[in-house]
Amino acid sequence: MTDPVFRKLEIVGTSTVSIEDAIARGVAATATAGETVDWFEVLETRGAVREGKVHQYQVVLKVGVRVRA
Repeated sequence: MTDPVFRKLEIVGTSTVSIEDAIARGVAATATAGETVDWFEVLETRGAVREGKVHQYQVVLKVGVRVRA
């Protein structure tokens, strides 16, 4: 059995719905780009405010993509 090797990408997922949705959208976009995503870690959470209300959630993620199985 070969131990996997990973590359880390830093991305920012966004959503007007929730933090969880921002994470899911970021991971899905990375996977859609042809990467094999194995894990993620949340580095930072923040958001945009408009007219005194939360407008958008922003989550900075490190995403582990498989380089070799």
